[in-house]
Amino acid sequence: MPNHYHLLLKQIKKKGISVFIANFQNSFAKYFNLKNNRHGTLFINSFKAIRIETDEQFTHLSRYIHLNPVTSFLIEIDRLIDYPWTSLPYYLQKRKDSFIKTKKIIDMFESKDKYWQFVKDQADYQRKLGLIKKLAMEKT
Repeated sequence: MPNHYHLLLKQIKKKGISVFIANFQNSFAKYFNLKNNRHGTLFINSFKAIRIETDEQFTHLSRYIHLNPVTSFLIEIDRLIDYPWTSLPYYLQKRKDSFIKTKKIIDMFESKDKYWQFVKDQADYQRKLGLIKKLAMEKT
């Protein structure tokens, strides 16, 4: 996404996610500022966190994150697998990385193909919700 990012993280120790995000954002801001010969803050707000309490919430949040560039009309659903700013190819075993753990999500489905179908099935619906949300925000 051009102006934000989503991460689906599991907290292993107290305040682990907060420390990770702070280190990540500080490191990225330093890199970006050096590369672009600029100074100052890069991120406007601190991060927002949602506690996941059910498997259903977990799978739907994963799908929401993967569909975010489609919802925002950056790309079409048929281009999502090739989109460079998504982790979806790791879930579908098109790319490998030791940092991204996909097993918990994929194990909730019969196969990686079933997970991909789960994601695709809601693309149009999520886009419509995104448009409604945008319209509602414009009217306030």
